[in-house]
Amino acid sequence: MTMLAALNFHYDRLADKGEAPPFGYSTEGIGFVITLNADGTVAGTTDLRDPTSKKRPPRPMAVPQSFKRPGVTPRSFFLWDNTKFTLGLGGDKATGEAARFDAHFAAFRERHEKSLDGTDDPGLLALLNFLAWWTHERFVPDLFTASMLDQNIVFALDGDRREEGQGPRFLHDRPAARLIWQRELAAAAGARQTCLVTGETAPIARLHPSIKGVWGAQSSGASLVSFNLDAFESYGKSQGDNAPVSEAAAFGYGTALNTLLARGSRNRVQIGDSSVVFWADASRCGEAAAKRIEQLAAGLIDPPRYDDEDEDEAPEDREEAARLRHSLEQVAAGRPVQDITPELDPATRFYVLGLAPNAARLSVRFWHETTLGSFVEAIHDHWQDMQIEPRAWRGQPAAWALLRETAVLRKAENIQPLLEGELMRSILTGTRYPRSLLAATLLRIRAGEEVNGPRAAICKACLARDKRIGRLEKQSEDTLEIPEDKLVSLDRTEIDPAYRLGRLFAVLENVQRSALGKLNASIRDRYFGAASATPASVFPLLLRGANHHLSVLRRKTDTGGLAVWFEREVGEIVDALPMSLPRHLRLEDQGRFVVGYYHQRNARKAEAGDQPAEPNPDSGQPAAARED
Repeated sequence: MTMLAALNFHYDRLADKGEAPPFGYSTEGIGFVITLNADGTVAGTTDLRDPTSKKRPPRPMAVPQSFKRPGVTPRSFFLWDNTKFTLGLGGDKATGEAARFDAHFAAFRERHEKSLDGTDDPGLLALLNFLAWWTHERFVPDLFTASMLDQNIVFALDGDRREEGQGPRFLHDRPAARLIWQRELAAAAGARQTCLVTGETAPIARLHPSIKGVWGAQSSGASLVSFNLDAFESYGKSQGDNAPVSEAAAFGYGTALNTLLARGSRNRVQIGDSSVVFWADASRCGEAAAKRIEQLAAGLIDPPRYDDEDEDEAPEDREEAARLRHSLEQVAAGRPVQDITPELDPATRFYVLGLAPNAARLSVRFWHETTLGSFVEAIHDHWQDMQIEPRAWRGQPAAWALLRETAVLRKAENIQPLLEGELMRSILTGTRYPRSLLAATLLRIRAGEEVNGPRAAICKACLARDKRIGRLEKQSEDTLEIPEDKLVSLDRTEIDPAYRLGRLFAVLENVQRSALGKLNASIRDRYFGAASATPASVFPLLLRGANHHLSVLRRKTDTGGLAVWFEREVGEIVDALPMSLPRHLRLEDQGRFVVGYYHQRNARKAEAGDQPAEPNPDSGQPAAARED
């Protein structure tokens, strides 16, 4: 299924639940309602914003659909708009006081005088009377407040209530207003063509809907599909005719995407500059199961952080979080979906979409259609590849946490623009991690940043996945075996030169620290980058310096045994190295160097003053505290 078809299908699910507006309407944030008397005078105003929130967000409401307003000529919406159009007043950015927008109000008045001409509906007539009566001098504190400026406004007739008696009925909800709006939609419909999404013959959308909520894109919305230059058009067709999508399908995919991206949505996460949305196909499993799948998927894509537990959290929310963590632990252990949650069908279709800003448009960073079972299996494989000892994370690694380790100062704005899309594709499809992920991680280490657990885990994961996929590609199906991952913890039997050189560097660094104490610049600060790239030119110098440091330890009565242990450790590592050290290490070998260094640096070691001891059977080194 194509991306637009899947989104359009998801709109049907949202509409059935009443979570999406009908065709021709859009969900907008409405701040205030102005109640009108029959003669057009203002009976009062009501603040619709959420009083329980400090930021007072506007109330989401289904209103006649909005549209993009490019250029300088004001164009108003039908029966609602911001105060620049409805009242001709807005906030001045320089002074913060009310400023006049006469052209906007004139556009609002002319648009409704034309649309409502000939109506006999009392509510619509009251709006026409208001537009003829209103002047900016009538914006007085008795009825209006400065907080209304630039807020979206709807109208209501005084005393007009909904049939169920709950709250006022707004003008755009009156039957006469709905009929007029339907006629305008039909009049604006384009030529009928075959829709590329549904395959049906229907009026084609000339302009596609604006998508809001993508991080970094224009706040007014950006286009997923647009043709605004001659270079994008062909065969004499203009705008939407170049890729015919029916108005109903365009409305459906736009509404579904805006709902998924809405503030507070549980179906979206932010990974770098990509806004990622996901959803399940409820037609096979039912609405309840689809919600469970989406809750599980949110935890798999963005695992909860164990240090962010809220003591004031409601008991039911705490129980839900505990169930989610238990499910994630089961996934990490390799349990299939039917064992974790028997009520979920592994064959349920599941979709993941990543969008990023691109000027006035949106870029599709990745689009993945899969099944729940395959999705869970791919996440498990990713977590297994990222496993390293000692553990780099308390829980499971989120993609954004990996990307942060590749950025200067670990800031999100410094992440390479295309890296998150490449990383997510490799995670979802089980293919090799992007080479740029390993390169960016090594670049941060060579720039002098810390060799921490997450960076070592990234290097290890890239190597482990490449090795596993390489073997699987060479093996025939009847002899298929999963290769053992030997890079999880310290492997003293590994003879790979790069891995051993990383271990050796960690030991030499520890020798220096034990002999000289804390330094302003250790050999890690001075030589790590060169040692991991060109070992033949650096290690002879480091070994000569280590001889001096060992002699310092021997001269002290309380560190003589430690010197013997260090010599034994260096000898064990060097014995398996080739006679001539490599002059250059490839990118993958530099990753092995980092993994070997991390394993050795965090292994148990002897403390100053300890006597030589028999190697610990678990670690191969004397029992002592871990290095800081």
